Amino acid sequence: MIAKLTGLLDDFGPDWAIIDVNGVGYLVHCSAKTLERLGMRGDKVVVHTELQVSENDQRLIGFTSAGERGWFRLLTAVQGVGSKVALAILSALSVEDLQRACASGDAAMVARAQGVGPKLAGRIVNELKDKAGGIGPISTGAGTPPIEGLAAAPAGSVSADAISALQNLGFKPATASMAVAAAVKELGDDAPLNDLVRVALKRAAG
Repeated sequence: MIAKLTGLLDDFGPDWAIIDVNGVGYLVHCSAKTLERLGMRGDKVVVHTELQVSENDQRLIGFTSAGERGWFRLLTAVQGVGSKVALAILSALSVEDLQRACASGDAAMVARAQGVGPKLAGRIVNELKDKAGGIGPISTGAGTPPIEGLAAAPAGSVSADAISALQNLGFKPATASMAVAAAVKELGDDAPLNDLVRVALKRAAG
């Protein structure tokens, strides 16, 4: 599975980009916000990817952070949300706005995305409300602390990736967040992902 590409931005369009990695061009489908952050043609870029395979198609979806990719995975796990709808949501809302909407149950904010009606928006926030703490920080405004119970790991950080890894293994967001925080305290902020996950697993399981 292709998880990340590091190369040059060769070309891009309304919802896609071509990343040249040592002479091989990878076509990745992206949200509008991801495309904005990639920069100009010829710029060096790092793109986190998700490989999607169906009967008639296989495609790479590209993101500028592991946190954004994590939210894409959460969104596509909701019934009625395919990759097209998930990218539309990530085009309309920043990761921080999406996390805030899910944490507070604000379906109207999610419904701003093209192709997302009130019913689907309500289903998304209801299903993802308890998972909103697993990926990245959420600020409640200037000078106010994060919402209680939500992770403080910056989106795209090693800690956020470790939290996501534990969630993929079946641990609840709060358990994963606390286990990773304990692992970081034990190993230090510069700990490699594999070591962080290994120690966090012991904490979560113990």
